[in-house]
Amino acid sequence: MFSYLNGTVAELEPNLVVVDVGGVGFACNVSLRTVSQLKVGLSAKIYTHLNVREDALELYGFFDKEELLTFRLLTSISGVGPKVALSILSAVTPGELAVAVTTGDDKPILAASGVGKKLAGRILLELKDKIAKSSIDIGEIQSSAYIPQSGGANGEAAEALAALGYGKDEIGAALRGVDTDGMSVEDIIKLALARLMR
Repeated sequence: MFSYLNGTVAELEPNLVVVDVGGVGFACNVSLRTVSQLKVGLSAKIYTHLNVREDALELYGFFDKEELLTFRLLTSISGVGPKVALSILSAVTPGELAVAVTTGDDKPILAASGVGKKLAGRILLELKDKIAKSSIDIGEIQSSAYIPQSGGANGEAAEALAALGYGKDEIGAALRGVDTDGMSVEDIIKLALARLMR
């Protein structure tokens, strides 16, 4: 129904932003990461997700498409509702979550309020499973001519970007011509995301 809101930030709270669009205030539930990028009185473009419940329509807002996509991936997991997904996105960035999934590290996810060991394990398992079931061939990404051959870091970064919904061509283009020797998986992901957001 709503793809994004483009207007002026009228109100800002820890997990809520009100965007004035043509005199109408739209209240969006947001992560702390999104709040940190906004200022009252300044214009902003907020990507949105409308959650329909029996008793309410709830609008969720995101500073960028990466966070929106990650939110949708998280809420597709059994036991992860919109509030828990926002809590996770307040504790970790999309890139950090992707790294946690590919390395099997549940500590960043456990830092989120309302997430226990069992749920964190399910998130790691199901997000990894989504990568395995995707049409993207991780082995093909690793051997792509667009991605420098410097060992396992590139493959892990490509796998993490695939988990965020990027296609093989997008990942290859983001890493084309980049010397990733000596770079950590997280740094490669951050670099790729910065290029993809241009």
